[in-house]
Amino acid sequence: MVLAGSGCRKHEPLPRPYLAFVVNNQSQSIAVVNMASTQIITTIPVPPLPETAARRPKNNEIYVVSSSGKVSVVRYPEMTVAAIIDIGRSAVGLEFSPDGSRTYTLDPQAGRIVMIDCASRKVAGTVSLSPDLSHLAITPDGKTLIASDPSGNRLFFVSTDPLKELGNVSVGKAPGPLAVSRDGSEVFVADTGEEKISAVEIPSRTVLAHIEMGSKPSGLVLKPDGGELFVLSEEASTITIVDSSHDNVEQVLPVGKDPSAAAFTRDSSLMYLASAGDGFVTALDVPSRTVESALHVGVAPGALALTPDERFLAVADSASGSLAIVRTSPLSLVTVIPVGGNPADVFIPGWERDQR
Repeated sequence: MVLAGSGCRKHEPLPRPYLAFVVNNQSQSIAVVNMASTQIITTIPVPPLPETAARRPKNNEIYVVSSSGKVSVVRYPEMTVAAIIDIGRSAVGLEFSPDGSRTYTLDPQAGRIVMIDCASRKVAGTVSLSPDLSHLAITPDGKTLIASDPSGNRLFFVSTDPLKELGNVSVGKAPGPLAVSRDGSEVFVADTGEEKISAVEIPSRTVLAHIEMGSKPSGLVLKPDGGELFVLSEEASTITIVDSSHDNVEQVLPVGKDPSAAAFTRDSSLMYLASAGDGFVTALDVPSRTVESALHVGVAPGALALTPDERFLAVADSASGSLAIVRTSPLSLVTVIPVGGNPADVFIPGWERDQR
């Protein structure tokens, strides 16, 4: 592994003032960082235990999910909370319809999927499934939701219009993270309780394959072109590359300790990987399957996001409460910014603060 220098160096300013929204789980806030000035421009209070954030399609709104059972709607550039939606006793995950008119989340304690109407910012429907649901995915056409049920070792399938259960299928032990194929025909699930993933055909809700991994999977990342699935294993500190068209393992690569998050460039040529166990970010050349470079960025990086121009990475470190700004070419550290308690997610919308 080739290690890049980890010291801060002078660089030309970022070409655009992208904003990084950092979800601080323990600080109950969103820190908004201007990546050009490398400063926090505001901190937005949200309900307790925020975990993830996503932009509503075709709108200047960011939805923040708190595991305490709330979804916050943050408007930008105003940087204000426009609404707080009460989901129930808990809330995990967020999936938008393609047109951004609806969004869906899980209430694991109640064992249900909750649908939110984004125009009225109110709960518009629910469907009860089973307690302790863990992950949620939606097909590209927005017609089908898939939810993992780790305690029941199965996947649930739900239609979005009308919102109703279609059925379920048994998979492996403790199914967790999900990845849906680009054409919406197949869903992959990480069977976190054993050393395999399962591939399920969505229209028929039947298992197509159980793919042996050699270690327990902890995360799934599908290449933007859809050709390959990258399976993260925190247990083995490896990535397993799966041919998503033929459901077979192509290669197993050793990576940094406890791989926790990954992001691809749009052309699928590079994958950036955060390793929570050793504090590194690694740039993997996907076609050659070789490590291009690696950089020590902190203590336990657990989430990362690329700027829309793909020249910089924002890396959230849960242990140090900081955000590292990293140049991608060459992989080098620009600066580290304290942002709050236990940053759990980071999101960068493709938006310029000053377009004049």
